[in-house]
Amino acid sequence: QVQLVESGGGLVQPGGSLRLSCAASGSIFSINTMGWYRQAPGKERELVATITSGGSSNYADSVKGRFTVSRDNAKNTVSLQMNSLKPEDTADYYCNAALYSGNIFRRTYLELWGQGTLVTVSS
Repeated sequence: QVQLVESGGGLVQPGGSLRLSCAASGSIFSINTMGWYRQAPGKERELVATITSGGSSNYADSVKGRFTVSRDNAKNTVSLQMNSLKPEDTADYYCNAALYSGNIFRRTYLELWGQGTLVTVSS
């Protein structure tokens, strides 16, 4: 069974920083895109940032210049460094991965979500 486990959420003051991490584990053959989404109360889930296995990244306009996504392909992890946090960044943050489980003889495409980690930006 393949799963994503997140860590790093919490309470931070406006202007502060947090780092989220997500690790994929299980029978993984390869991981294509990994990324982060968020969902604020009463709002739909939205993209925050994604990164391909080759290192190409994509950001929501609202976080450009403040957030940085990175990944370690050898460890199957993705991280999100969040700086200059604002109250409007408060949300549940979800890790996402598009991957193949299994082996070279038999692979299954999966899109997985983590359990979510709460980020609260408040004074």
